[in-house]
Amino acid sequence: MKPPRLRQWTNADLEPFTKMNADPAVMRHMLSPLTATEAHELMTRLQSQIDQHGWGVWAVEVEGEFAGMVGLNVPRWPLPFSPCTEVLWRLQTKFQGQGIAHAAAIQAIVHGFENVRLNEIVAFTTPSNLRSIRLMERLGFSRDIHGDFDHPAVPAGHPLRRHVLYRKRKPPLAGGPT
Repeated sequence: MKPPRLRQWTNADLEPFTKMNADPAVMRHMLSPLTATEAHELMTRLQSQIDQHGWGVWAVEVEGEFAGMVGLNVPRWPLPFSPCTEVLWRLQTKFQGQGIAHAAAIQAIVHGFENVRLNEIVAFTTPSNLRSIRLMERLGFSRDIHGDFDHPAVPAGHPLRRHVLYRKRKPPLAGGPT
């Protein structure tokens, strides 16, 4: 299988993106699946961010097929560790468990450190999202136990409110000071 390709969104992505975000299995660690209107608004926002900044959350393509989204995002909510840039991923069920999120996230992280010149990238999820936590660890992120937080976009008392925080610092330049 060819490596995944991160690219700008196209109109052809809207239908599979909407289906992915309406899939309860894909969205099980989110508050709820997205409506078609919410998915369209999200895709439009992601497209606009890439147009404005040259980076963001990209569409992921695998052998010509829309697989999901992976990229870098500045959270819209005030988080205890803001300002920050997070790496995130969401794939259609049929593309999960094949190393696609890992390969695509590496591309996004390298872009963040080398092109955007970020010094740190964070990742966070609910404690129950063990697949994402394992991926964060495989990507070289370290758990910040003191950084765990209640997500401000999740209602108080909701089982998905608590989030675990992982961090990855920019690696030192080869041959440079450490």
